[in-house]
Amino acid sequence: MNYTYILKCSDNSLYCGWTNNLEKRLAAHNKGKGGKYTRTRTPVELVYYETFETKEEAMRREFHIKRLSRKEKLELIAQSNRDCAQ
Repeated sequence: MNYTYILKCSDNSLYCGWTNNLEKRLAAHNKGKGGKYTRTRTPVELVYYETFETKEEAMRREFHIKRLSRKEKLELIAQSNRDCAQ
């Protein structure tokens, strides 16, 4: 399984990435061994993710999400939280 995910960083910024092992990647980010952007912004919190069959699909979705505004990303996260609550 492949994942596209959004993290909330300690400075309240958002980071989007993709991986094939979400737990391992989250741990790496929090150990300062993830993406360069998150190294100085730990701890990070997983706030959103989607699953995909292929890495290409996950990478395409990451590209799409990165082009969204912060407001649109927050709306995506909020919508996902509402869907999970139902």
